[in-house]
Amino acid sequence: MARKIQAIRGMNDILPDQSSVWLYLEKTVADVVKSYGYQQIRFPIVENTDLFKRGVGETTDIVEKEMYTFDDRNGESLTLRPEGTASCVRAADQAGLLFNQVQRLWYTGPMFRYERPQKGRYRQFHQIGVESFGMGSADIDAELIILSARLWQKLGLLEHVELQLNTIGLSTEREAFKVALVEYLTEFKNQLDEDSQRRLVSNPLRILDSKDESTQSVLKGAPNLEDFIGEESQAHFDRLQAILKANNVPYIINHRLVRGLDYYGKTVFEWVTSHLGSQATICAGGRYDGLVEQLGGKSTPAVGFAMGIERLVLLLETLELIPAAAKFSTDVFVTSMGDDAEIASFVLAESIRAIDSSRVVLRHCGGGSFKSQMKKADKSEARFTIILGQNEIDQGVCLIKDMSTGEQHACSLGDVPTYIDDKL
Repeated sequence: MARKIQAIRGMNDILPDQSSVWLYLEKTVADVVKSYGYQQIRFPIVENTDLFKRGVGETTDIVEKEMYTFDDRNGESLTLRPEGTASCVRAADQAGLLFNQVQRLWYTGPMFRYERPQKGRYRQFHQIGVESFGMGSADIDAELIILSARLWQKLGLLEHVELQLNTIGLSTEREAFKVALVEYLTEFKNQLDEDSQRRLVSNPLRILDSKDESTQSVLKGAPNLEDFIGEESQAHFDRLQAILKANNVPYIINHRLVRGLDYYGKTVFEWVTSHLGSQATICAGGRYDGLVEQLGGKSTPAVGFAMGIERLVLLLETLELIPAAAKFSTDVFVTSMGDDAEIASFVLAESIRAIDSSRVVLRHCGGGSFKSQMKKADKSEARFTIILGQNEIDQGVCLIKDMSTGEQHACSLGDVPTYIDDKL
């Protein structure tokens, strides 16, 4: 017997009993973003490696340790996309959609990072991203956050998540803070965890994200980023807060929140939950006004966020917030005995679907005894089972059995679609 081939570690199948939840989540997102005027964009999963080195940052964990990178047959370095923002910028700029224009875009699809697989975090994972271009004021930052809050409301998650907010200012302000932070932390280098010691040289702001207790203890005496924020950045942040308050979107300011990618500036935010253990962040984003120019385009203000589908599905399942209507179910199961009845069952099933294409009509295929077909009808958990045999065909009727009560009655074949539509 040939050896079975297994899925690659950290790259999981999404099976039929799970996919209905994904469809529910994706449809809810699509409806919400559409109501705010966002249009979908799609781009390849493979990009030139330099796109992520320049966009995400060469000293980030993603580029240094996590990317799936390979040379193609022409020796060009390609990478499976580890995140969506850089690809979205590349696609929109290449198509001439950005300079002196306003764009509201969203996307969904798989991303790839080589890291230790754990619950809700995989090497192939899926994200939904929402990006806005051409608007530099705080109102679009607020719109994105309010949009995400409306999504949580639609999903029943709003009371289970918390918005954390911060401003990391302009690049000049961050550089001044970095100098002060490095000077302070260098005195305590031996007390920092290994990753933080490495980041002290390459990416000191990420040390603020460290979960190591010793490092966090050292950080208690560190300089504060808010002390380096200038008037422009503070005014932007104040305006954002005023709009959120007017729209009754609660938040807390987390001065340690910096985000892990180099392209962020001014506004950064995360939606976090206490229901997923250490994987607390379900949505994160911020402003990245310099990224388009950094990737070769003309200066364009931008802001966006991304959310992990796996984590959101896990959260919905943990909190038991998946509505019954979101789960796959069969409305009508059609049985048939005999050649004439089999042909008639096709016509009948199609006539039911024609009235309402959302109805799930499962027609038995493959023959079999009446008893075996009824067993399959029971297993399908359909609301109604239609029974067709030669006797019914001769009389121009079928039997309709209500599977919840066991009652059945004869119904004219022509009246079946209307009857089913009325009952469902």
